This record gives sequence, structure tokens and C-alpha cells, in this order.
Amino acid sequence: MRDRKPRRRGSEQGDAEADADVGSCFFPCRDLTVMLISEDEREVSAVRHMLTPGRLVHALLWSRTVNEAVCLLGPREGLVCVLVGRCLSEHTPTEVVRRIRQHVPNAALVVIDDPESSARVTLLGGAVEGYVDGEGDGPGELSHVVWLALQRRYAETVKTTLEANALAAPENASFERGLLPAPVLLGDDFTAASRYEPGRSHALLSGDFYDVVQTEDSTVHVVLGDVSGHGAAEAALAVHLRVAWRTAVHCGKTPIEQLGILEKVLVDERADDDTYATVVSLVFSPERTSVRSVSAGHHGLLLRGPFGDVRWVEPQAGIALGLFPGTMDWAETEMEISPRDSVVLFTDGLIEGRTDASARLGEEGLLQLATRYAHLPSQQFIDALVASAASMASPFGGLADDVAVLHLGWNPSKIPRACGT
Repeated sequence: MRDRKPRRRGSEQGDAEADADVGSCFFPCRDLTVMLISEDEREVSAVRHMLTPGRLVHALLWSRTVNEAVCLLGPREGLVCVLVGRCLSEHTPTEVVRRIRQHVPNAALVVIDDPESSARVTLLGGAVEGYVDGEGDGPGELSHVVWLALQRRYAETVKTTLEANALAAPENASFERGLLPAPVLLGDDFTAASRYEPGRSHALLSGDFYDVVQTEDSTVHVVLGDVSGHGAAEAALAVHLRVAWRTAVHCGKTPIEQLGILEKVLVDERADDDTYATVVSLVFSPERTSVRSVSAGHHGLLLRGPFGDVRWVEPQAGIALGLFPGTMDWAETEMEISPRDSVVLFTDGLIEGRTDASARLGEEGLLQLATRYAHLPSQQFIDALVASAASMASPFGGLADDVAVLHLGWNPSKIPRACGT
């Protein structure tokens, strides 16, 4: 069987070298199935001789009709090449190709046709990956065509997948952005700036989560958490936890009760028993003079004063959610603040980036950066922290973990006189 494309003739030595090259590129594919659809038993015998299982082909199947072929192939995994024979009284080759494309879309299609029947080639156009004629002159020819057809089909599949991904990307991005929280604030008396950097490449969501809700009595509730792991499952679990927390706030649950609910949701939804989450929640009192915090295995926070002073605060921390479900050893810590103070929460991705081969940024390094940028307004302040931490970690692989940062405080321009200056 000859490829439809004319081959350049050469010397006998050149032909031998070409045959050797063709033969050397073929190896038994453990998952390659070749299906021949033909009513001509002589054609079947010739193909069997040329494509002996074990050399390139793992399994060679034969069916007389396209219906039988579709049933035999079924939802088959691995590589599939379908040879459409010349003798088919039930369907035209075009109909056969259409049926195979419908039921086995990733199969490579090779049509065995008559060298004289150029109309058939024109009719099928680019719907198939190869053509051979019915006058074969060696196993290498058909193997070569099958091999090229598989590569062409693979290339087309990759192209189609990339195009589909490109079309779906904006929609997926919109969906993920819809899962990001929008702070629920009653007015402009409280400010919440944020920065969110997933560690997963090309992702908008990660295992880090946060939310801000101001209730009718002007109390501001805040949560920030970090689910262990970095994949899509952890991102989905983080969304579950955030929604559960907001629901608990609106139901009037206390901060400790909220963590208990989050732990139950985590245990119910996690795919791995080793998955856990660190969480910190804050409650800003409407009097603007105190903040209550509850920590489940979370690290400390930054307290930023109105005159450029920044200090590290370490509230009492209990056990992380999911490590020992039901323990509930969390306790509230109350911090006194001035109406002009701000609180900066962050996940550990911000401080775990390396600054040299043996050290990480850590709490001290972050505090130094915060002091350096203390003159900046809230959003610029946290952007500078993330950018500097990323720059310092860049020579050592960058910030590999997810990063979420919140800058929280009462709006200085809206502070009532009764609260002082």
C-alpha cells in the first residue's frame, strides 16, 4: 500500500537506509489498537500480514460494518487507528468517517482507496489523517502511514484542546472571581484592603481564604484561613469554609462557635484525613477601642499605629481545624486599640519564602519590611510587603505558597469625635 503523496526515488542503498529509518522509529505500542473495517477478506489478510500485532500494533481488530466497529471500539482508552477499507456496501466512506468521528473522536483515520479514485480523496478532504492505496509493497508502507496518522491526530487533538481552553479561560476566570469574597460593609466607616496571590500557576483561587462582614450593630467580623495543600480540591474546600463562616456570622454565632462549625465542614468535605486549616477571626467592636481575636493554629499579626509604628502581636492560639476534631481548645484574646490603629492579617506564604539558602523571611524580616513601608497608605503598604517578599525569594524559587493579606481598620476621616484623636 502506498501513501498518496509521491515518494522521491533514490538508489537501492538510499531506499534501504530509508526502510531502516522507518523501521527503527516503530516500536510496539502497548495501547495502540488498529481497527480495519472491510468486507473483503483478501484485504483483511493483507492488512494482517502488514500489521502483525507486536510490531507497532498492540491489537488488530476487524469488523465488516461500521456499526460493529463502533461496538467493538466502545469507550476505548489509548491510541486508536481506524482503517476504512474499500469494500463497504452499507455506507459510503464519508458516512463511515462521520460515524467514527462521532463515536471515537480521538481515533486516527486512514482510508484505503483506489489510486484511480481521486474523487473520494477530494470528497473526504481534511477529515482523515492518511490515505493508502490498495496495492501494497511491504509492511513498512502501511506502518509508516499509520504512524504519521497517529501523530497528525495527536497534533490536531492538542490544537483543539488548546483552542477550547483559550475559549473557556475567560469564563473560568469569571467563575473563579465570583467565588472571591466581596466585603460586606454598611458604609465607608471601615476600610478593608486586600491582596490575594494563589501559589498555583494560572489560578485565581487557592487554599487561602478570607472574608469581611459588618453586621447591623456596626460590628465588623473578619476571618482569614489557610487550608493545607495547594490544589484545586483545597481551593474548593476554602470556598466551603468561607461561605460557612459568613453564614455562621449572620446566624449570630460566637467566634468560637464559628470555628466549631468550620471544623465540622472541613471534616465533612475534605478528601484526605490529613487536610487541616489554620484560621484566625477578628471582631472589631463598634466602640472602635478593642479587637477580639480567636486563633486556630494561626500565627501572629501586625498592629500598625497612626504615626509609623508597627509591632508584632501574638494572640493566644489553639489547635488548627481538623487536626484533632472536637478538641475545640480555642480561646478569645482581646486587644486594646486606638480608633486610628490598623490590623494586618496574612497567611504564612508571605513569611515562608527564602531570603537565602538557609533562612526564610520570618516574623522579624516581615516586621522590618513593615517598618520600612509604614508611611504608605493601606493598599500600597500590603502591595509593597508582598512585592518585597517575592523579590527577596525570587533567587530561591519565589513565593511557592499561597499568599493572602488583609489591612483592616476604621476610616480615620469617619471617626466620631467621641472616640478621640
